[in-house]
Parts: sequence; C-alpha cells; structure tokens
Amino acid sequence: MDTQTITSIAMGIALSACCGFRVFIPMLGASFAAYQNWFSLPADMSWMGSLPALICFGTAAVLEIAAYYIPFVDNLLDTIATPLAAAAGTILVVSFFPVADMNPMLKWLLAIIAGGGAATTVQAGTGLLRLASSKTTAGMGNSIVATGENALAVSGTLLSFVVPVVVAISFLLLIFWIGRRLVGSKNTR
Repeated sequence: MDTQTITSIAMGIALSACCGFRVFIPMLGASFAAYQNWFSLPADMSWMGSLPALICFGTAAVLEIAAYYIPFVDNLLDTIATPLAAAAGTILVVSFFPVADMNPMLKWLLAIIAGGGAATTVQAGTGLLRLASSKTTAGMGNSIVATGENALAVSGTLLSFVVPVVVAISFLLLIFWIGRRLVGSKNTR
C-alpha cells in the first residue's frame, strides 16, 4: 500500500470520526476542499464538491452549531445525530477511498464499518457526556460541552487535511477508549 492510499484512507476515517462531534462540519470541510480542488473525488461523489453542496453543508453546519446551545434540544438532536453521523461518516470514507476499481459493494461495506463505525462511536460518547451534563447541571453545563465538541469538530476537520494519519490514529485511540468505557459500564451493572 502506497503513502497516498494510506493518507486518503486516514483522511476519510479522521473526517468521519469528526462527524461524531458535529455531523456537518466535516462534510462542509470536505466539500470546501473538493470545491477548491485540493483533492479529487471519485466520479460518483463529485456532487460533494459542487457549490450547491457547499452552501447546503454550510447552512446545515451553522444551524447544527446553534441548535446545540439550546438546553434539552441538544439532547433531542443526539437522537437524530447518531444515524446522520453514521451516514455522513460512511459517505466521507467512500469519498476519500482511493481504490477506483474495487467492487462497489465491498467499498461501501468497508466505508460503513470504518466511517459509520467511527462516527457512531464518537457520537455515542458525546451523547452520553451531554446526558451526564444534563443530569448533573440541569442542562446548564451543556453549552460548555457543545463548545468543546465544536472546537474538536473544527480542529479535527482542519487537522484531517494537514496530518491525516496522526488524526486518524488519535481518533482510533479515542474510539477504542470510548468502546472500552461503554462495555465496562455495561459489565458493572
């Protein structure tokens, strides 16, 4: 496997993990990068680099960020953000997957596992963190959680284009830690 392939896969996984913090910020980042021709998309994913997609993702990102600052609405958003994050993570991995001649079914299956799995695990962790914040602070501490998630989504997205392998490994370690915490908390009940 060459360096470009590893970098592309790492970029897709890193961006998909960022979808666990905010669904539309990594999509906006990927759309902007594709619109600027910083990387090439597969033919079937070229829509992501279009101006309408850029406008849609930008609007959705602004609305998503604002909605997470409304107490208890943020908890409701987590219920729909989980499947959206899984879908967005899958799309991002497929968009960055460098193997053009791969069987499409296998490519999408790998994207669901890698991208959807990464986004869903991070989203589950942030959802549980927000739920704990809601319980302990009656929702008043959720804005601090939202600010941290926004910062991680933006910085993770930007760094995914600069040092994708480092970001992907960092997120994989975070995902492993979240998974261990979730499994550990189920075993102690």
